[in-house]
Amino acid sequence: QVRVRESGGDSVQTGGSLRLSCKFSKLTDGNYCMGWFRRPPGKEREGVAAVGVDGSATYADSVKGRFTVSKDNAENILYLQMDSLKPEDTAMYYCAAGAVPAGLNAQALWYDYWGQGTQVTVSS
Repeated sequence: QVRVRESGGDSVQTGGSLRLSCKFSKLTDGNYCMGWFRRPPGKEREGVAAVGVDGSATYADSVKGRFTVSKDNAENILYLQMDSLKPEDTAMYYCAAGAVPAGLNAQALWYDYWGQGTQVTVSS
């Protein structure tokens, strides 16, 4: 059974940086898209960034230029480097993996394996 564990969430001030990590254990098939999602307080879950099977990265408009997603294929670890953090980035962040059709990386329903989440809080 695939296990997913995020880490790296913390409380920072506006303008600060954090690096989230996500380890996928027992994910043996390389044909998975991996992504980050977040749920801000009182809001719906939203896609943040993803790495497709072909290695291409996609980002939500709200984080472009500030966040960088990357993947360690050998270790099945997904990273999210978050710079220039803003209070509106405050959320529970989740990582996920799934057999996602091309172009649909931001749609949560395509992902099969989810972590428990890690909290990011940005204060002004």
